[in-house]
Amino acid sequence: MALTIGVDIGGTKVAAGVVDESGRILVSDKRETPAQDPKATEDTIADAINDLAGSRPGIAAAGIGAAGFIDQQRATVLFAPNLAWREEPIKAELEKRVGLPIVIENDANAAAWGETKFGAGRGQDHVVCVTVGTGIGGGILLDGQLYRGRWGLAGEFGHMQVVPGGLRCGCGNKGCWEQYASGNALVREGRELAQSGAPLANTLLDLAGGDVSAITGPLITQAAKDGDPTSIELLEDAGHWLGVGLASLAAAFDPGCFIIGGGVSDAKDLLLGPARESFHRSLVGRGYRPEAAIKIAELGPEAGVVGAADLARQ
Repeated sequence: MALTIGVDIGGTKVAAGVVDESGRILVSDKRETPAQDPKATEDTIADAINDLAGSRPGIAAAGIGAAGFIDQQRATVLFAPNLAWREEPIKAELEKRVGLPIVIENDANAAAWGETKFGAGRGQDHVVCVTVGTGIGGGILLDGQLYRGRWGLAGEFGHMQVVPGGLRCGCGNKGCWEQYASGNALVREGRELAQSGAPLANTLLDLAGGDVSAITGPLITQAAKDGDPTSIELLEDAGHWLGVGLASLAAAFDPGCFIIGGGVSDAKDLLLGPARESFHRSLVGRGYRPEAAIKIAELGPEAGVVGAADLARQ
């Protein structure tokens, strides 16, 4: 049985694991990311791979899922917004240190591959994965293959414009999707409501101990699960905009399935119920075409590790 290592690199943690052909993680490893030091980050990744390779014989390769722009050869991280990597030749550097073939992939693509092969997208060959967290990203599989685009930068869904002239985004443009359907958008709306002194936000403010800055996405989600009407409404608003964006992606890619992951997806049907309704209302040709299923991701935070390891196996 071919074993490979998957590594998922984020701005705060490096998660790694030895993964078998069925997508099962046999041994796992987590370390803090020294995000401001490129070489220290490479050292951390190399150490994790070497430790994992030493724990199991017969490791064939390692896959790296990195949050950033990856070049067409899948060898260099061109730009990583939450890491200090700029045109870093990660593949060559790591292969020298670990003595294994290395595959580099965008982290959202790696997670999309993992979910399609071993999670909510099993049996599907046209899948769009949307990660709804602090921002919005994702990955695309067409005819069973990852679609990376001409320059390797496809899947930056969060920066589609859904509201012309809308809210300013961190990317510099206005009206981006992630300004309305992401975790940041959910928190911004909850805090603004609490800051205004509206009685509707009393429950949220109480749960946050009276500190507006302590209102977080998980807090809003839990309050909604516990029946707080305002939190439910906040998730409905985010779900509405999620569905609007999914309808645009359906027009572009016509997938058989959407998979929704990321931290905000923990709200499950409190988010996806409104998203499905909005998706149906916004879908071009509705009533005269098949509609893609909208599913919650199954692998959770392990999707990137599993996907990166399987891509290395390919």
